[in-house]
Amino acid sequence: MSTPLRTRAARVVAAAAAASLLLPAAVAVAGPRPGPATEHHHGGTHLTVTLAGRATLSADYLADGPPSGAAASPGNGRQGPWDGQVIPGFSAMVDNHDGTFWAQPDNGFGAKGNSADFLLRNYLVRPQWDTNRRGSGSGEIEVLDFIEYNDRDHVLDFDIVNEDTADRLLTGADFDIESLVRAADGTFWVGEEFGPFLLHFAADGTLLEAPYAFPDGKSPGNPYLEPGETPNVGSSRGFEAMAGVGRYLYPVVEGALANDTDPRRRWIYQFDTRKGEYTGKRWAYQTDQTANVIGDAFATGRDSMLLIERDDFEGDQSVTKRVYEIDLGTKDRDGFVRKELVVDALRIDNPRGIDAGEGYGLGETFALPVQSFETVLFVDQDTLLIGNDNNYPGNDARVTGTPDDTEMALVDLKRKRVADDGVTVVGHRGASGYRPEHTLAAYETAINQCADYIEPDVVSTKDGVLVARHENEISGTTDVAAHAEFAGRRTTKTIDGTRITGWFTEDFTLAELRTLRAKERLPQVRPQNTAFDGLYLVPTLDEVLDLARNSRTCDGAPVGVYPETKHPTYFDSVGLSLEEPLVAELRRNGFDRRDAPVIVQSFEVGNLKELDELTDVPLGQLVSSSGAPYDLVAAGDPRTYADLVTRQGLREIARYADGIGAEKNVLIPRKADGTLAEPTSVIRDAHRAGLEVHTWTFRRENQFLPAEFRSSADPNGIGDLVGEIRVFLDAGLDGFFSDNPDLGAAAVR
Repeated sequence: MSTPLRTRAARVVAAAAAASLLLPAAVAVAGPRPGPATEHHHGGTHLTVTLAGRATLSADYLADGPPSGAAASPGNGRQGPWDGQVIPGFSAMVDNHDGTFWAQPDNGFGAKGNSADFLLRNYLVRPQWDTNRRGSGSGEIEVLDFIEYNDRDHVLDFDIVNEDTADRLLTGADFDIESLVRAADGTFWVGEEFGPFLLHFAADGTLLEAPYAFPDGKSPGNPYLEPGETPNVGSSRGFEAMAGVGRYLYPVVEGALANDTDPRRRWIYQFDTRKGEYTGKRWAYQTDQTANVIGDAFATGRDSMLLIERDDFEGDQSVTKRVYEIDLGTKDRDGFVRKELVVDALRIDNPRGIDAGEGYGLGETFALPVQSFETVLFVDQDTLLIGNDNNYPGNDARVTGTPDDTEMALVDLKRKRVADDGVTVVGHRGASGYRPEHTLAAYETAINQCADYIEPDVVSTKDGVLVARHENEISGTTDVAAHAEFAGRRTTKTIDGTRITGWFTEDFTLAELRTLRAKERLPQVRPQNTAFDGLYLVPTLDEVLDLARNSRTCDGAPVGVYPETKHPTYFDSVGLSLEEPLVAELRRNGFDRRDAPVIVQSFEVGNLKELDELTDVPLGQLVSSSGAPYDLVAAGDPRTYADLVTRQGLREIARYADGIGAEKNVLIPRKADGTLAEPTSVIRDAHRAGLEVHTWTFRRENQFLPAEFRSSADPNGIGDLVGEIRVFLDAGLDGFFSDNPDLGAAAVR
């Protein structure tokens, strides 16, 4: 385990300050670094993230200068040209340590063709922090001054928009500037995306040297791209992020390189500012999912930095808006740099109610759900600054139809004491009451709603990759029926004795499955979830495990994973055994140990016994209120689920499993009138056998609730789920699955 960031950064920065070309990084504090978790809940302290202040610049603010945006795409009721220079958010910032910041927008409107009238600048700003306390500031960002990037010394050897003018001011058609590091001599190093290039500017904005070319390829906008040459860097996927410490810059490629076989790999490079060349060193970073990009970087030591990882969604569609700490000196077993969550920008406590009620993500919990979360830096050892590029005028994450303002937010990192509540809340297929099930969006929502575990149902693709789907038949959970190219894959199969017609994961390679998008399985019950149809990929088990191990629960514990093997007897019959690849994925992700926050569950008996021989992780026997495990049926074994929960049956389960996951009626049945009866003896008997008892599934809609907890006769109306859960907790339940983890967590509290 590496040295904690607070200690390491303080030591490294102090040593580097005297000889550093670049300004030293602020001292930071990392996210929690727990050791192996023997219990998911835990006492002690953990890092909390709290909104301390916020300031905004109106999206419609215009700085002095010529009109801009003549070719910009209109949006949210705004259309250029505008009578001045638009400030489309800030893609990078430098702290002046006097309450002001240098804040740099990007190329303007997103492309060369629409940004020729946008002048590349670096603005001097002063946020008047709204802290919602006495003496609070106005909450506005003051624009004090700016420098204009220019090539008045004729350094460039290619034509620019203002080629024949005296000042040769640079525009968004010349460079797409994204990242910023200030050197000790006051000059600025800028990472950009059209090359991608590293640019070196004087303190007044004058280009000092020819652009430094990226050694591993060019982007489509590179002025030196040869006819027929294939770009290796995606459009707008260059140096969005760059950190600096000592004599070195660390530019980060925003997206995957075209020739990379791993679409989740992002490369971090080292550039020597003294020698003016790349050193040949680079480090691999793995994103949580394929489409994620790197938004910013901030050095916290010679071998450590903060990285923003984000997706391209905004508002309630957002999944990943995170700040990770990485350690260049430590790699995981797959060769990627270690990453540790510092801030999930979709879950920041807002106890003072700063700007609460003014838009999406502004409430008791503050979120920065903007598409382009692109600024992070430490302003002191306990306080982060985060901010956004608002892509004016198109983004409207806060208020639909209104362009997003430019935001700067202060985030305090403090330690808080927590207690063990003793109950495990499992996000059933994620937070499937709020997002389409078995998507990373559903899992992330569950984590943010204080679930302790997330539950992926596991099935296999044709090429043996484990993915998360409720069933291997996917017509109800993906848009496969709308893909004409797969019409011929529709077929009828017998799964666990039942004939089913549709499309099946085992008939698709992972690459083919990745062309599909998830959709809501119960649109009549949850019509609000259909707004997310068509957005999200089918995740692999590896991605779910990565999300969990890179996340923390609301009480600071590692997020647990509760995979269910679906139809293991069937998958064995088609040569796609689930057990071995499941254990391999757990092992590869560091989860194959007794104290890992993992519980593997199954409705069958034989595969749990097999898993008991293959892995040390806890196992859970699922039990329905009717029927029998299919592997027992297939083998002619007469035992039913009812037999499994007798005293003798529970003692037998304890020989290969650690707990049971029982359908609710097994524990507390319902009377003829639909109300709850008295609890059975199953919880007591299971505890006597040494087994944990979890139950499924708690849902908030009336049709799933006991009669006494329904709000009306409307089957899809919202009833009193918290009340139902508390009855089960009073009966001695250890944990439960819920489509609504927020209500589950509330019931536990």
